[in-house]
Amino acid sequence: MTPALSLSEIQDFKGKYPKQLWWLFFSEMWERFSFYGMRGVLTFFMVNQLMMAERTANLQYGATQAFVYAFTFVGGLFADKILGFRKSLFWGGTLMVVGSLILATDPKAYFFLGIAFNIVGTGFFKPNISTMVGALYKDDDVRRDAGFSLFYSGINVGALLGGYLCVYLGKNYSWNVAFALTAVVMTISVLTFARSQRLMGPIGLTPGHALPDASKRKWMEYATYGGSLLVIPVIMNMVSKTDLTDYFMYTIGPLTLLYVGWEMTKCTPDERKKLAAAMVFILFSIIFWAFFEQSGGSLSLFAANNLGDRLLGLKVDPNGVNNSSNSFFVILFAPLVGLIWVALAKKKLEPNTVVKFGLGFLFLAAAFWIFYATRFFANEQGITSLNVFTSATLVITFGELCLSPIGLSIMTKLSPRPLQGVMMGMWFLASAYGQYVAGLLGAGMTSPAQNASAMDKLMSYTAGYQTLAGYALVAGIVLIALAPLVRKLMGEVK
Repeated sequence: MTPALSLSEIQDFKGKYPKQLWWLFFSEMWERFSFYGMRGVLTFFMVNQLMMAERTANLQYGATQAFVYAFTFVGGLFADKILGFRKSLFWGGTLMVVGSLILATDPKAYFFLGIAFNIVGTGFFKPNISTMVGALYKDDDVRRDAGFSLFYSGINVGALLGGYLCVYLGKNYSWNVAFALTAVVMTISVLTFARSQRLMGPIGLTPGHALPDASKRKWMEYATYGGSLLVIPVIMNMVSKTDLTDYFMYTIGPLTLLYVGWEMTKCTPDERKKLAAAMVFILFSIIFWAFFEQSGGSLSLFAANNLGDRLLGLKVDPNGVNNSSNSFFVILFAPLVGLIWVALAKKKLEPNTVVKFGLGFLFLAAAFWIFYATRFFANEQGITSLNVFTSATLVITFGELCLSPIGLSIMTKLSPRPLQGVMMGMWFLASAYGQYVAGLLGAGMTSPAQNASAMDKLMSYTAGYQTLAGYALVAGIVLIALAPLVRKLMGEVK
């Protein structure tokens, strides 16, 4: 048998990417197929199959997605303290397969039970595979951002396939088949990761805060597995009742900040400054995702109610386009954006990370102005142009490319090694708050009339998008103005 690689052998790789990255790429790709397949159908399924009102479905969507991302902090914490990254990935993937199979059995009867399994499973899977990508590189390796950009492409290949296929199968064939497909691809994800083990060397085997007593650590592992199963009925109840979600979100954020503050007292002054800079990125990412994630909530209903079915002359499913076009544009333009950063760097003109975040908000503002402008292309029935709508998703993609892959990378750069899992979890916890606020914003945009016409819905939603455009513009300007201060906190990190 080939001996396991050492960490230095892995990190001293030749070329642009370590070979281990490709295994993580494909494992994440299939997991994201499952995740975005689920995400893309949630609001539509709740309105058209569970017969929820649109306002209720928007709130329900926000609650569900909030719990998904909130549990990434929990998963990162348990990976750091007890399980290590690899065991967390296997356990999380297994729970997600079970949740998808439950939904495939009877999605109407077992909807919230299946969702609860997927919430807990994603919490163990998502933050830890991203942290393993960072572990493939030395701290000063300039190839790290390129690696995260490639990894981000894997996310979007999965999101493109899952986002279109799952809603297409559900609407045209069977929702059971759609959810069964997510179980199949999640199984492929787990098996792909299993095949990579000997190439990973020591990465992900030992928790950042390893317990010295092996026997005690084993029992702590068993308690983690058991506890994550016991919490599923609690999550199921809280997700189905959005008022309970409110209490959870009011609590988890302050408690998390207190915990991170306590951990910071054990850090050096330089580490504390870097963590403070990380918190600035995390805070602004909440605002970004609250707007961006309208795609799974209000924009999903907007696509179903107000969009035509012609894109560049071809007949397509508008919900499928809403779910997958952003991922298509990421795959198409991510390499181009990367080349632009490289070209600017050669001329010493590349904007720093903080300014890139600010640019992300400016693109976000422009995209929501275009979503607002769709009202001027509508016919008398309130049906508007899918072409104009899709152009807005193109613009929002450039905003995402300025923020999301760079955010994953900067979290691993700014975090001390024992806290990398926790801080990656914090990054995704910010997404949880973004998703939660996205649901509230989407619910606020719905027409107050019980049986509103398509035209009324068009006017109500586009007015909301105009407001979001203004807020995104202000956030981008503020962040760019803060760039010198945040750069000082980041120290030598670029």
